[in-house]
Amino acid sequence: MSPKQKPLVVIIEDDRSLAAALADQLLNAGLSTQVFHKGATALKFVGESYVHLVLLDPNLPDLDGLAVLDKIRRLAHSPAVIFLSALRDGEHVAQALEAGADDFVGKPHHPAELIARIHAVLRRSETAGDSRLTVNAALGTDVFRFNGAEVHPERLELIFPSGKKHKLGRKELGILYHLHANPGVIISRHSLIHAVWGVHADIRSRSLDQYVAKIRDAFEDHGRKLDSLRTIHGIGYWYEPAPAGGENGGRKTRRA
Repeated sequence: MSPKQKPLVVIIEDDRSLAAALADQLLNAGLSTQVFHKGATALKFVGESYVHLVLLDPNLPDLDGLAVLDKIRRLAHSPAVIFLSALRDGEHVAQALEAGADDFVGKPHHPAELIARIHAVLRRSETAGDSRLTVNAALGTDVFRFNGAEVHPERLELIFPSGKKHKLGRKELGILYHLHANPGVIISRHSLIHAVWGVHADIRSRSLDQYVAKIRDAFEDHGRKLDSLRTIHGIGYWYEPAPAGGENGGRKTRRA
């Protein structure tokens, strides 16, 4: 995490007044917040965003807190999770920690204690790989070239030879990085999905094809055909970068 980057904490709490108070406390402590009152909408945001920590009330109107935790733990980037619950007896605390929660804070909470626990969990999770964007790529991944464009993982950005910039999603970055790291070989759909989404991902999903189409569109929008990336129907993909100095935008680089 960059020293200038404020950790993003997602608050999942159905009590709206408590959620607002929590957001104020965290903002005053220098943290960024996003508040949700239902588990399903929070999970969608966490799955699509780079979140550092989730503050989770286990008693939600739509989903059980342990089910929310389980879904978070299956994400390619799984943020730290602290349970915040009025059920503070030993059995509930043990159940949450055994299920994968990083800490447990009882209600009513003391603001200073909560902030201290959040900072402690963030420190632990950062050393454990909190900088990961996908299973195979992290904020610290070096800049690399793909089909003549520079890929900047820390900024989630493509920079084309023209100087034009294009924002990348985390999954698009992971796909580009895996292809870049395995040039000239056929990569199966299964291995590419598992490399980017993780071993628990649904290999039947068509999401991979949609992300690859977005990558192709990004390059074509900037005048660079992506002929170096071939679809091997029924199997996967083959990325064969042009020789050094041979990446020339719209001209085809692969042999028939």
